[in-house]
Amino acid sequence: MTQLFADDGQAVPVTVIEAGPCMVVQRKTAAKEGYDAVQLGFEELNPKRVIKPLAGHFAAAAAKAGKPVPPFRHLVEVTLGDPEAYQVGDTIAVDVFVVGDPVEVVGTSKGKGFAGVQKRYGFKGGPASHGSMSHRRPGSGGATDASRVFKGVRKPGHMGSVRRTVQGLQVWMVDRDRNLLAVKGAVPGPTGGLVLVTQRRAPAKEGE
Repeated sequence: MTQLFADDGQAVPVTVIEAGPCMVVQRKTAAKEGYDAVQLGFEELNPKRVIKPLAGHFAAAAAKAGKPVPPFRHLVEVTLGDPEAYQVGDTIAVDVFVVGDPVEVVGTSKGKGFAGVQKRYGFKGGPASHGSMSHRRPGSGGATDASRVFKGVRKPGHMGSVRRTVQGLQVWMVDRDRNLLAVKGAVPGPTGGLVLVTQRRAPAKEGE
């Protein structure tokens, strides 16, 4: 994260994301696969480090596109409003976004390891004075008449490293020369993590 300055001098917190370029590796259609989507590849990979099944996948894409399709480290499927807009071999760059576009970002949150209830859920905690033996303990786990802990009770455990979607973000800057996208606000995941940035669709009207 960093900050940019608006025209009125106000500092705006932004997250800088390397957005592409991504190449269309495969198109899935409702007639064959049952739904419309495109498979995008990101971050070219050394061909020597590609397993044979994926090498065949990229070779088939190259044959369909009629031009070389390099192997990619990351593959992800996305749905498009117009599935016919892109064909295999087309490149999607950061210029598909415009300053002011509302977007949502999907990523994997930072892994925190094993955490207690105060860090994991924000529990207030017990008395902190001398003699107390429950400074950071969760306390009672459930009712005595049931003689068990009900499902969903918040307990210590693994924290983070889960898929998260952040909505309500806005494109603040588009750098076409360096394929950089500045999004106002924070996104899930550590520095250098993989995220998926999509334009936020307007909610469907009743009857559509």
